Amino acid sequence: MNSNPNLIAVLNYLEQLQDSICSGISAIDGNDFTEDRWQRAEGGGGSSRVLRDGHVFEQAGVNFSRVSGDQLPKAATTQRPELAGCSFEACGVSVVLHPRNPYAPTTHCNVRFFIAQPEQGDAIWWFGGGFDLTPYYGFVEDAKSWHQQAQRSCKVLSNECYDEYKAWCDRYFYLPHRQEPRGIGGIFYDDLNEPGFDKSFAFTQAIGDGFMQAYEPIIQRRKDMPYTERERDFQLYRRGRYVEFNLLHDRGTLFGLQSGGRTESILMSLPPLVRWEYNHQTVAGSAEEALYTTYLKPQDWINYQT
Repeated sequence: MNSNPNLIAVLNYLEQLQDSICSGISAIDGNDFTEDRWQRAEGGGGSSRVLRDGHVFEQAGVNFSRVSGDQLPKAATTQRPELAGCSFEACGVSVVLHPRNPYAPTTHCNVRFFIAQPEQGDAIWWFGGGFDLTPYYGFVEDAKSWHQQAQRSCKVLSNECYDEYKAWCDRYFYLPHRQEPRGIGGIFYDDLNEPGFDKSFAFTQAIGDGFMQAYEPIIQRRKDMPYTERERDFQLYRRGRYVEFNLLHDRGTLFGLQSGGRTESILMSLPPLVRWEYNHQTVAGSAEEALYTTYLKPQDWINYQT
């Protein structure tokens, strides 16, 4: 088992992943991404690619970043206080897709690698990431296929880890002030190094590569469905929950801002249009109500029976 991290291999994969996802999204939408390359005064930089006002996506962002610093920010050490004061290097790809059609779900994917160097001793490294789905109108077919792909990706690491990482995702993408999850989940993992570098890296590649395999069939099914102003208004209202989570609770957003990352790139995850409504109520028996009663409840989607 190889436990020595190969940063160059990780960086090469992440840049290839950014290219691959952008190519896939452009093929679906028919429009290209614009790219901003940026550098960070404290160390490192990245490439932000954004597709705006497309045929399918109102906004799609695919970021690659590689940053370093003399001290890990609080967002990275709250769960690992022993790393406070360590110098670090972090790299990753982050994806957020906001489709135009209300029946097409928003989605997020992130894969990342950290190395922290204490003043004494060996470097400490780990992988993290995952992908999750945020529908505005629920479809059992989509929920099942999404989680089936998540389970297939997890088999690269073990036959058992899907259940663990699905539950972790349900706990993480949760809005405590609303007492509801952000969507139907997926998988989430962090601090992964115990299997050794090779297996941890292979798993992270399976997650990154599995993301478009999970999402493309869903967006193809939903992108051309007819909708009315009612569905559009509900989509914009529910997008507010996405904004609330990212600004209040998301560790990746906090890490980026606290580490002096590029603000425009960090906040590309926010949708271009959103609305809030005081004390919004859904109609009994409606598709909007079903989002709350069925899809925003933790479910065993792979074995779900209608």
